[in-house]
Amino acid sequence: MNDSLSIPSPDGPIPAFLALPEGDEPAPAVIMLMDAPGIREELHRFARRVASAGFVCILPDMYYRLGTLRFDLSRRDDRMTAAFGAAMASLDHERVAADCRAILDFLDADDRVAAGPRGLVGYCMSGQYVLAAACRFPERVAAVAAFHGVRMVTDEPDSPHLGAAAVRAEMFLGFASDDPLVPDNVIPTLRDTFNRHAISHRIETYPGTRHGYSFPERDAYVEEAAEACWEGMLDLFSRHLHPR
Repeated sequence: MNDSLSIPSPDGPIPAFLALPEGDEPAPAVIMLMDAPGIREELHRFARRVASAGFVCILPDMYYRLGTLRFDLSRRDDRMTAAFGAAMASLDHERVAADCRAILDFLDADDRVAAGPRGLVGYCMSGQYVLAAACRFPERVAAVAAFHGVRMVTDEPDSPHLGAAAVRAEMFLGFASDDPLVPDNVIPTLRDTFNRHAISHRIETYPGTRHGYSFPERDAYVEEAAEACWEGMLDLFSRHLHPR
């Protein structure tokens, strides 16, 4: 079962796609944060797959402050790439943290959702945001996955990894072996940071992959790596969120 809804937030209603598992009992929840091209049917299918494993999965439109933006990636050109790049640049950690708080509050109040901590998964641009949310809301987030995530480690004072001392969630991160958007220092820095703070984690680099390997509709798609990420993510959520 699917539902479209609006989540109240200080900056206005956040449109979201909600995928529900079968049955009438409340189920634990996973928040899925999108990649730069934004909301599309491909992400709806991802949310449904999470729901089929026994979770409520909510997929918010992170670009809601800009109106309703939709990009047809089959017609991607330089102009479109610039457009969703500009949309991505409209986000920052404070805005996304406020949105995550609103979504967590919404889930807490929804009787279709079981009580307990939540899971997060972020793709590409949202790798930074799911890590930051785990730092910001340690009591509310128990499991975090991110695939070909960017800007998880930066030289800026708000780099997500700098808040890792607060994290209580287990982390599963998947990276491409060839990704110019992930500098060479990122993975070692994340490993060192997680080890220093005793954060349970798994970090994988998938050979022969490029940025975007998780998405079936992209040229970079690698089924073996993508399915390994699905298996690892659903195992992570099952161990920490206890699906029905």
